[in-house]
Order: sequence, then C-alpha cells, then structure tokens
Amino acid sequence: MTTRSRLDALAILVATLCGAGRFPFAPGTAGTLAALPLAALAAHLLTTWGFAAATAALALAGIWAAGRAAPILGQKDPGAIVIDEAAGLCVSLLGIPLGWRTLCGAFLLFRAMDVLKPPPAARFEDLPGGWGIVADDLVAGLYANLSLRILIVLGTSLGR
Repeated sequence: MTTRSRLDALAILVATLCGAGRFPFAPGTAGTLAALPLAALAAHLLTTWGFAAATAALALAGIWAAGRAAPILGQKDPGAIVIDEAAGLCVSLLGIPLGWRTLCGAFLLFRAMDVLKPPPAARFEDLPGGWGIVADDLVAGLYANLSLRILIVLGTSLGR
C-alpha cells in the first residue's frame, strides 16, 4: 500500500467516523449518535477550554479528512462523511452543563439546525473542499448551542 493510499484510507476512516457514516439510512443522524457518547465523555473529562481545543482539533481534522475523502467518494459532500456532524455536535455542547436532558437537547437541536440550515449556515457549504463540508455544521452547532442556552435559562426561570 502506498503512502497516498494509506492517507486516503485514513481520511475515509476519519471522515466516516470509523464507518458510522455508512449506515444505510440517515447517516448524518447515525454519525451524530455515534459521536454523542464520545463528545459527552470529552466534555465531562476536559475543562471548558480543553473541550474547546479538542473541538477545534476535531474540526481541523474533519476539514482535512472530508476534503480528502470527498473526491475519493465521488461527491462534493457525500452523506457517508459524518465527521462534520461530530464537530458540530461538540460545538453544541461547548460550555453546556451536562445531563441527560442537555445531551438529548443538544442532539435534537443540532440535528434540526443541521437539516434546516437557517441562514447563513447554508452559505458555508459554498466554501471549497473540506471547509464547505464542515463549516455549515459548525454554524449549525453554534445555533444549537445558543438555542439550548435559551432553553436552559427559560427552564431555570420557569422553575422546571
């Protein structure tokens, strides 16, 4: 196996989250579900700044992997590439107190924002290569994070 083909195989492995993106239906949801326990564990074990740094590293790795894997898979943004969902989910959890409700909320809100792509999230898909694949999910994660924060404040102020 040549160095190029090893790097290609690594890119596909990373981009598909070890194959989670090859789930036969709703691969983005499958990828987000696969990432959820790992993201929750990292958010629990790391400081907020450590988790932010890990999220940034994941996003950069995702940009590289997605940019390399997409041409191999023959599409601009193949459904099998789900590393972007993992990075977006991590953004959804940044600075959020962990609990089963907030984890469920982050998952649901992120998936909704990723599917709906409220403006200007969809415009980020126009960026070249892996940037376009990952950036719109980072924006969806930001929307989910802000929405979750609002729900937490409303839940607290309403006495739950």
